[in-house]
Amino acid sequence: MIKITNNYKDELNTIPELPGIYRMIDSRGTIIYIGKSKCLKKRVKSYFCATPKWEKVKKMVSLIDCIEYIVTDTHLEARLLECELIKTHKPVFNSQMKNDRNYVYLKIEEYNIYNSLTLVEHREDNTYGPFRRKYALNTLFDQLKNIYPVRLYNNIYDFEYHIFPTKMDAAIFHENQSTLINLLSSEHNIELFISCLGDKMIEAASLYKYEMASLYRDIMMGFQYLKNGINGYKDLFSRNILLKIPIQEGFKLFYVSKGNILLKQTYASLTKKEIKLFVNKGNKLSDKENKLIDKVTNNKDEKAGIDFRDILYSEIMSLSDDLVIYLN
Repeated sequence: MIKITNNYKDELNTIPELPGIYRMIDSRGTIIYIGKSKCLKKRVKSYFCATPKWEKVKKMVSLIDCIEYIVTDTHLEARLLECELIKTHKPVFNSQMKNDRNYVYLKIEEYNIYNSLTLVEHREDNTYGPFRRKYALNTLFDQLKNIYPVRLYNNIYDFEYHIFPTKMDAAIFHENQSTLINLLSSEHNIELFISCLGDKMIEAASLYKYEMASLYRDIMMGFQYLKNGINGYKDLFSRNILLKIPIQEGFKLFYVSKGNILLKQTYASLTKKEIKLFVNKGNKLSDKENKLIDKVTNNKDEKAGIDFRDILYSEIMSLSDDLVIYLN
């Protein structure tokens, strides 16, 4: 722990240049901020510069009484620990990951003359998600009103731009609804729809219809977000994965199955025999643990899990190919 006294700047220099998390604590013992870094010393010292970049940082620093930190072997573990602690303590100066109750699901409406999509708080029939960005989804829904109805002909999505939303009677609505269910249920179909939007955007731009082209571009970006949220993790998290992450003392191995870290272990040096033994141990755990995971899937807290999932996904994608081994 570092106490913020007249000598705190000297104490900051004692923080190790290692990955981990730090907790900013006020005079009442309340955790007001939790952060993580690949280099704790550099990150924590950055808060105490003469001219903080953000007014929020300036206000927070004035309230800090002491700083606690925990060193981790890897940045992955620091990020996962940060997420867990933020959800537990909900510090006032943290804005991300603590309000997962506000995450939403996309739902295909039963009937609405203008819009086929809405947001709901819980998983229901014909829902997808959960998603963090409620505002982005509502914006996308408003934009889609200008191209409804969408139809599928000969493997091409057909739609036109309308200055004012088209009122859909029951027959047209249900045709549009069926198209959206088909579209959102397949990553291939979402990619096909994005491609059709791209063609429309290019055509509109060539005719100097820039407002129309901008709308198509924005809808493309919205559906890219939907694709990542619905399908972006399916292939990755349907496999068993070995992560081989360099650390100060050598390497740390992680056995990942269905998006869960089931086993981890550090090694001063690695041999093929040690890797094989680790993988065999992970395979045995995978068979046992995934049966339990499958049993509780319906009770799984998807909203809280999305943050842990995204952290694991982004860390895996950031590693070079030689550090990520797909086992099946």
